[in-house]
Formats: sequence, structure tokens, C-alpha cells
Amino acid sequence: MTALRLRSLLRFPTLGFVALSAFALAIAVGSATAAPAKDLYKLCRQVKNDDTIRPYSHALYAGTVKAFKKLFPDAKSAPEESELETQANYRCMDGKLLACFVGANLPCTKMNASRDNPGADEFCKANPNEDFVPAAASGHDTVYSYKCRDGKAVVTGNAWALDKRGFAKKLWTEVMQH
Repeated sequence: MTALRLRSLLRFPTLGFVALSAFALAIAVGSATAAPAKDLYKLCRQVKNDDTIRPYSHALYAGTVKAFKKLFPDAKSAPEESELETQANYRCMDGKLLACFVGANLPCTKMNASRDNPGADEFCKANPNEDFVPAAASGHDTVYSYKCRDGKAVVTGNAWALDKRGFAKKLWTEVMQH
């Protein structure tokens, strides 16, 4: 806010107070939602649950690599920094910072728990008796797996168990603070 704008607001005390209050609120809200990576641990402890998916930060490198190794124990090596930049995501649950790594058929988004699936239905119209509906048709975020029976999509099972916030349990793990 410029000094000239501030002086003009002070000529009208009520308007000046409202504008300054709104300005202070905008600063407070902006800083709360745009927490630097190093403050994500603190943010998660404060807000407990926040489903906002945040991108990778180098400030969390060591904890992110440990989280990766926990989720993918058979991986031959830790991912390169460039891979973490495109694959690692964070969110808060129960006051903890969690990480997920996007990959082929590994969605880090909130999952679609609806049994009705228009994509699977369309696939089955074209492939009336397929034993498996691919994720490209049903959606990578669907909880269920499907097959086709007489041109209709039929649920064959749950592909993902969900945590209490609606994310795939086995894709998220805690990022330990160092």
C-alpha cells in the first residue's frame, strides 16, 4: 500500500480502518496458505488436516527421500532431484506432514469413491465383455476396479483402501522431521 493511498484512507477514518483491516487480513491469509516448505511441519501441527496438495520442496529433501524408501522398499536407488520435483507431493493429516509420489496409476489426489463411473460405462459399451476396465477409461482416481458384463460396467473390487480423508492409504507416508 503506497503512502499516498494510506494518507487518503486516513482522511476517512472509518474507510481507512476497514481498508487497513482488509489489507492486514489479506497478508495474514496469504502467509498462512503459502507456508514455506520448512514451515510445513509447523503448519501441519497447527491445522491438523489440510487436503491441499503441495509440490516438492528441496528444503524437505532428506525426509522426502526417506519417505520414498519407505513406500518403495524394492527401489534400487533414491530418485534424482528432478524426479522428486515432478513426483513428490505433500499434505497434512492428523498434524503430520505426509508425502506421496505420483507415477503410472499412482494418484496422489483425493479418490473418487463413487461406484457409478461414466468412463467405465463408455468403455464397456465399446467392449461389452472385457474382463478388466483400464484406469485410462475409469479414471486413475477411482477407488474401484471394473469389468464389463453385457456392455455394462460392474465393480469387481476395491483397488484402493482409503484413509479417513479420502486418499489412497498405501500411497501416503509420513515425512519425518530432521
